[in-house]
Amino acid sequence: MTTRRPHLVIMVKEPHPGRVKTRLGRDLGMTTAAWWFRHQVQSLLRRIEDPRWDTVLAVAPDVEGMNSRVWPAHLPRIPQGRGDLGDRMGRVFLTAPVGPVCIIGADIPGVTRAHIARAFAALGNHDACFGPAPDGGYWLVGMKQATRPPRTLFQNVRWSTEHALADTMASLPGKRIALIDELDDVDTLADLQAMGK
Repeated sequence: MTTRRPHLVIMVKEPHPGRVKTRLGRDLGMTTAAWWFRHQVQSLLRRIEDPRWDTVLAVAPDVEGMNSRVWPAHLPRIPQGRGDLGDRMGRVFLTAPVGPVCIIGADIPGVTRAHIARAFAALGNHDACFGPAPDGGYWLVGMKQATRPPRTLFQNVRWSTEHALADTMASLPGKRIALIDELDDVDTLADLQAMGK
């Protein structure tokens, strides 16, 4: 493996009731929401593993996730560590090998290999790329990683609001940014119903 191979990092949590998809759980019940998340992640991994990039799981909680039997044993794992989403994703970018890195959440039923390939292609002539979500957030963030990300990355981001994408883009001053496909994530029963799943 060369150090310049693209890396796709998927943020996953152990699928315990009440610890994953809690907004969905308020509508469906926490056990059903955790079951949905576990099966969604397994389906996602089958769809997007590809020889063109290395797939890595960023797991939480750290110790339990590193030892978990829930996720496929053949995929390398790294701990997410502490902090908010920006702290955890920033740590992924800081510790990743040199080369393009994309991070996605595990709750995007529509993502395919073609979406991921477009993101890595966009990093060919951009410093960063985002996969926007209709709610003002994003399902993918990628960095070219020719150099380490700026210290401003993920600073002052209003997470879980309609400002998350705009705030994150603002944390990358002077960087060439590409936007790729818009996809939905699943946070609520309405999101799930809108996808017909």
